[in-house]
Amino acid sequence: MKNSVVGIGEVLWDMLPEGKKLGGAPANFAYHVSRFGIDSSAVSSVGKDALGAEILEILKSKNLDRYVTEVDYPTGTVQVTLDDAGVPCYEIKEGVAWDNIPYTPALKELASRTTAVCFGSLAQRSSISRETIKHFLDDMPSGEGILKIFDMNLRQNFYDKDILCESLKRCNILKINDEELVTISRMFGYPGIDLEDKCWILLAKYGLKMLILTCGVNGSYVFTPGNVSFVETPKVDVVDTVGAGDSFTAAFVASILKGKSVYDAHHFAVEVSAFVCTRNGAMPELPDYLRIV
Repeated sequence: MKNSVVGIGEVLWDMLPEGKKLGGAPANFAYHVSRFGIDSSAVSSVGKDALGAEILEILKSKNLDRYVTEVDYPTGTVQVTLDDAGVPCYEIKEGVAWDNIPYTPALKELASRTTAVCFGSLAQRSSISRETIKHFLDDMPSGEGILKIFDMNLRQNFYDKDILCESLKRCNILKINDEELVTISRMFGYPGIDLEDKCWILLAKYGLKMLILTCGVNGSYVFTPGNVSFVETPKVDVVDTVGAGDSFTAAFVASILKGKSVYDAHHFAVEVSAFVCTRNGAMPELPDYLRIV
């Protein structure tokens, strides 16, 4: 089957200090996967408003396939403030379009031919989008090469233990950062264990193919049964880190789908995400040397 990759969940406007930028982790992921020559689609909803129309126009201009429905809710926005290190803080509006993604026959058909999907916890804060994500995951093909990536992306208070446990059971790759790992360790009841041991516990408990742990300037890890890869974070002039993690996930998944080793995929993902940190917004155009997986 030809590789087809989907990012499902929120698409929105990041309202940054310098102006609004298109964002949303699943849409960022889908965009970056498409830069590596793999068929990729963003699945979400926007409002029947000017902000929604602008999102659709931008996705079209980026040649990104989209299954983005227009619904009777406002297009999502996030107020983003950056600290002195360029790290974002988010104020996410509620009751918006991407909380209401319908499961349509077109989505069911897309799921049936999807090789890899990336989903998070944020779009599951509402029952409608949560059920759509569950249906999509259930309607995907089964088999060794099918990847279901849960990029946890804990935001504000928009998650709970049940949603996280259900998502962990449905995924086979977990992407998590060090702060999120501390949070869920407290939630799941093993707080006094070091980060690596917590990763091994999660890998075994949920039967994961891989667990990706990013630790900001302290590097990143990829755990697979019996092995761990560590790569240091390159030193770059950071403009902002918005979307860097999504580009990491996209580059890693694209590399794995193209037959690269975990080691090579990990190094490439680090290189891509480091570049994204040197640009404004979540969807900068990658230079040619980073588009060859």
